[in-house]
Amino acid sequence: MTKEKIIIENLKCHGCANTIRKEVSKLNGVSEVEIGMEDSSVNVGFDETIQTKENILKKLARLGYPETGHNSLTSEVVSYVSCAVGRMSKKSE
Repeated sequence: MTKEKIIIENLKCHGCANTIRKEVSKLNGVSEVEIGMEDSSVNVGFDETIQTKENILKKLARLGYPETGHNSLTSEVVSYVSCAVGRMSKKSE
């Protein structure tokens, strides 16, 4: 298993973290997802024979949380939507 620490943009709260954890965990081969609120990191454990870091980065970017240095206005807007979804799903659990 490979473990990667990815520093991301737009991580604002636990709603964001909930969305990231839930959605990245759905990727085939991903076995762990931990969010570091202090340093805006996503620590991902995955089977490199099934999943790639590149696919994980693409998933994060689609959610509005691109790797540091790849932010855009669109990513920021998408992250607010992802955050709201994360907050709502957290309340319903």
